[in-house]
Amino acid sequence: MLRIAAHTDVGRVRAGNEDSLLVSDDGRLIAVADGMGGHQGGEVASATAVATLRAEIGAGRSVEDAVVTANRAVLERADGYPALRGMGTTLTAGIVTGSSLRIAHVGDSRAYLLRNGELRQVTVDHSVVAELIAAGELTEEEALVDRRRSMITRALGIDRDVAVDVVTVDLRAGDRLLLCSDGLTTMLRDPAIRTILGDAPTPDAAARALVDAANAAGGVDNITVIVADVTEDHPPDGDEGGPTEAPDPEATEATSVDAESDAESDAGSDAGSDAESDAESDAGSDAGSDAGSESVSASPPEPASAPAPEGAHRRRWWPRRAPS
Repeated sequence: MLRIAAHTDVGRVRAGNEDSLLVSDDGRLIAVADGMGGHQGGEVASATAVATLRAEIGAGRSVEDAVVTANRAVLERADGYPALRGMGTTLTAGIVTGSSLRIAHVGDSRAYLLRNGELRQVTVDHSVVAELIAAGELTEEEALVDRRRSMITRALGIDRDVAVDVVTVDLRAGDRLLLCSDGLTTMLRDPAIRTILGDAPTPDAAARALVDAANAAGGVDNITVIVADVTEDHPPDGDEGGPTEAPDPEATEATSVDAESDAESDAGSDAGSDAESDAESDAGSDAGSDAGSESVSASPPEPASAPAPEGAHRRRWWPRRAPS
C-alpha cells in the first residue's frame, strides 16, 4: 500500500507555475513534469505530457512507451500553435508493477529513494552540468553557480525521437519515495532533503516541508514534489492483496483535471495562474516487495520504443527558461 501526498508551488520569483503533477486515482501512477518555453508554453507542455501519460497508461501501455507518446503529443500540440513552438518539458513518471516501481525519465526532474535513513537519487539528470560532473570537468560545488546549470540535454517536445531512461526500484515496507522538479533540488542539497524526508511523520508533512524549505532558500523556480510511503509489503503479481482504501477524490481529481484543461487551453490565452494542488491517497496496489532484494536496480537504462539516434542528445543544450 502506498500513502501519497503531492504539492506544487509557484515559488517566490516566477509569475506562473509551469510544473504539472499526476497521482492516479488508484495510487499506482505518479509523475512530475517541468515545462519550459516561457509564458504559457512551458505550462502547456508539461500539462500535455502528464495528460497523455495518464491516457496511455489507462490504455494499457508501458510507462516508457507512454512517455514516448507524450513526446509526440507535445510536438503535435506545438505544431498547431506557432506561439507554442519550441516548448518542451521534463517528465519523470513511476508506476507500481508487481514488487517494483518502474520509472521512466527524461530531463532533470528527479526520483529519490529514502531507505533506512539513506537517500539515493535513482534517476540521472539529463543536463549539461551533470554531464560535466560525470566527465570530471566540473565539481558539484562549481555546478551550483555555473551559468549552464539550467541547460538540459534531453526533454520532451524537442525532437521527434526521444531516449527514455528506465530504472526499476524494488519496494520495501518503510521506503519513502520522492519525485520532484528541479525547483526543489536547485534550492536544497541532498543532505537537507534527506533530513526533511527522514524527520517528517507523514508524506503530506514531508511534501509541505520540502516546498517551504525551498521557498525559504529563495524559491527561484516552481517547486513540485510527490512523496510516497510504502506502508506494507506488496503482494506478488496476480495477488489481489485485499481491499483498498479509496483516495481522496477531490484532491486527486483536481490534479488530473487541471492538467488536462491546461493542455487544451488556447494558445492566445493567459495561462499563468498560480497552481497549487495537494493530492493525498492511501491506495493499495498489485505490487509487492521482494524480501531478499537490495534497494535499487540501476543497470544501464533500457531503451524505449523510439530511441534517439546515438549521440543525438549530446551537447545539444536547451535553456529551460529565459534568464530571470
